[in-house]
Amino acid sequence: MLGAIIGDIVGSRFEWHNHKDKHFELFTEDCRMTDDSIMTLAVAKALMETEKASARDSNDYDPLLARMSVTYMQKFGRRYPECGFSRAFFQWIVSDDPQPYNSFGNGAAMRISPVAHTAKSEEEVRRLSAAVTGVSHNHAEGLKGAEATAMAIYLARSGSSKEEIRNRIGANYYTLGFTLDGIRGAYRFTTDCQATVPQAIEAFLESASYEDAIRNAVSLGGDSDTLAAIAGAVAEAHYGIPEQMKQRALAYFDPELLSVYQDWVRFTRN
Repeated sequence: MLGAIIGDIVGSRFEWHNHKDKHFELFTEDCRMTDDSIMTLAVAKALMETEKASARDSNDYDPLLARMSVTYMQKFGRRYPECGFSRAFFQWIVSDDPQPYNSFGNGAAMRISPVAHTAKSEEEVRRLSAAVTGVSHNHAEGLKGAEATAMAIYLARSGSSKEEIRNRIGANYYTLGFTLDGIRGAYRFTTDCQATVPQAIEAFLESASYEDAIRNAVSLGGDSDTLAAIAGAVAEAHYGIPEQMKQRALAYFDPELLSVYQDWVRFTRN
C-alpha cells in the first residue's frame, strides 16, 4: 500500500504541470498526499474493520466490506475535502445516500492496492475488488481497472515474473501492445481507467527498480499522481521499497493518517 502512496506523493506536483522526462527530484515541499492516498488509506481501514467483524468465508463478508468502504471513504473524504476529489466523487462523499454512479474513473484503481495485500487467492482478489469498487465505480471499465490493478499486485506478491504478469493482464484485461517511449509524446491527461491502468502497469513492466517505476509513470505526463500510484503499488509488490524512501514519504503523513498506516502494517504482519 505504501508503494501507491509514495507514487501519489511524488506524482502530485506534476498532475497539472506534466514533466515528460524521468529526471526530477522525487520529494519536494510542493509534494503532497492527494485523494489517491486518502482513499487508499480509507480502503485499508475498511478492510481492517471488516476483518474484525466477519470471517472471510462468511456470506456477509463482502456486503459488510462494501458498507465499510462507503463508511470510511466518506469519513476520510469529509475529513480531507481539499485533497483533489473529482466533482462527481465528492458529491458521492458528502451524500446522505451514496449510490454507485456508473463511473469508470481511475479512482477505482488508485485506491485498490490494500485488497491485493489481504486477498489469499485470485478469486478473493476478484471478490474483494468488486466489493470495494462497486459502491461507486460500478461501470464495467471501472470494475475492470480496479481488478486488473489488484491482480497485477497480487501476482507480483505471489512471485510471478514480469512476463507472466504481462501475459495475464494482456489475456484477461488490457492489450499491452505499446511501449512508454512509443506513447509518451501523444499521451494526454485522462481520468479514465482504460487509458490509465494499462499505461501504469506498463510503467512497472519496463522498470528496473521501484524508483524507476515511479519515474516511468511520471514521465508519461497525464494524471501523474494516479499513474505513479498504480505503478508504485505493483512495483512495491515486486521490488519492495528502499527504507530511505519509506522514511521520506512518511514525513508527509499527518498523525491521523500515520496512525491508520501503522495499524495497517501491524494488521498485515499478523
